[in-house]
Amino acid sequence: MSKTVIEVKKNNNENNASLLRRFSRRVIESGIVSHVKGKRYNQRKTSKLSGKVMKLKKLTRGAEVEKLKKLGKMPEKTRSR
Repeated sequence: MSKTVIEVKKNNNENNASLLRRFSRRVIESGIVSHVKGKRYNQRKTSKLSGKVMKLKKLTRGAEVEKLKKLGKMPEKTRSR
C-alpha cells in the first residue's frame, strides 16, 4: 500500500472538534481504514515446501489408517444422518 498523507489545516473560525471531524471524514473517504480492516485477518500462503510436507504426511497417515482398518485394529467410520 502506498503511503497517503492527509493534511487538514485549521480555518479562522473553526474549533478543534470540527477540525478533528473534518480530518476523520477525509481519512474515511481515502479508504485507508477499510483497507487496513480488510487486511487484518489476511493469512499468508503456505510455501511450496511446507505444502508438499503436509500432503506427504496426510498420504502416509491415510495409508496407515487403511492398513489398521484392514487388520481390524481400527473401526471403520459409518456415516449416520
